[in-house]
Amino acid sequence: MKDLSDCRVLIVDDVKANVDVLVQALREDHKLSVALDGQAALRSVEKNPPDLVLLDIVMPGLDGYEVCRRLRAMPTTQDIPVMFLSSLEEVKNKTLGFEVGGNDYLTKPFEILEVKARVRSLLKAKAYSDAEKEKIAAELAIARDIQLGILPSNIAASVADTNLEVCAILEPAREVGGDLYEVLRLDDGRVLVAVGDVSGKGVPAALFMAVTTTLLRTMVRHHREPGEILRAVNDALAVQNPRNMFVTLLCLIVEPVTGTLTCANAGHPPPVLVRPGAAPCVTLTTTGMVSGLVSGVEIGTTRMKLRPGDTLVLYTDGVTEAFNAESSMFEEARLLECLGKVAGQSADRTASAVLDAVRRHAADCPQSDDLTVVAIRRAE
Repeated sequence: MKDLSDCRVLIVDDVKANVDVLVQALREDHKLSVALDGQAALRSVEKNPPDLVLLDIVMPGLDGYEVCRRLRAMPTTQDIPVMFLSSLEEVKNKTLGFEVGGNDYLTKPFEILEVKARVRSLLKAKAYSDAEKEKIAAELAIARDIQLGILPSNIAASVADTNLEVCAILEPAREVGGDLYEVLRLDDGRVLVAVGDVSGKGVPAALFMAVTTTLLRTMVRHHREPGEILRAVNDALAVQNPRNMFVTLLCLIVEPVTGTLTCANAGHPPPVLVRPGAAPCVTLTTTGMVSGLVSGVEIGTTRMKLRPGDTLVLYTDGVTEAFNAESSMFEEARLLECLGKVAGQSADRTASAVLDAVRRHAADCPQSDDLTVVAIRRAE
């Protein structure tokens, strides 16, 4: 936990005499910064975020209330504790101070010993909170490594000596997430590719993702066709599912020599076929119920043939439902437009193009959902 002597306190007051009193009282115990108005305070926080802000209210330009509002509005500063030090002593002034996000309020003239005690109390609470956040972040980083380790580690080996290229990209919206993909070489030479999306986000979704991936790999050893595999996964998930979570799953198996493809879909967005000389189109649209809620669900299969040069793109709804700052989604139309520009290119280039297009669309808007793209190309 951070030592209090290493904590930085920002003193904001337009009266230099008040600043001098506080500096004299606190300089032996903490690191200090000073701002003489609201704008200067915000610039100081942006440049060197403090551990505590001592904030006057009545100042020229931005008053203390507005400074506090702006600090609370920014993700990088919303957790910095703020203590108002003001000559405004009416209840309505104190109430407003807490309503805009203040942690404490002390009226002038104040006792220096009381100021020091309250400063120590707020800094201790901040240091403890920061230490807990760092611990959680470290644990989530480990969880992320474990989760990513569950995914296929060597896709190239799974499609070696076939005429198939497969590229997969997965980006969780948080440290861990609920998307999954699988690429397996079956004992008869066929190649299985699956993509899934667990309901929800974060740790619960990540745990359900791990269970689903394990079940998928298990059922592949006992069943030969995609529909049979997904039915078995669904039944196993439904047996023990106290939170009623679910997962959408798309599972397909390709015969590399002939390009014959068999697909089963449990509530997942259908894939897009990218064929040189033709407009990209949604294909294999038949879908069944999502997996994990009810046992005994029948999941049908559909078939198609991949021609040499064809690419099939599987994805999760984190692609089409990616938002930008104007709350506009990426949507299927943009996905098709993007894929039309990379027809005939490698699986790696195709998957990367989708990811790049989503990033350009979202720009600085935070990623709202886990995002997965898998491209399967039959070589010419």
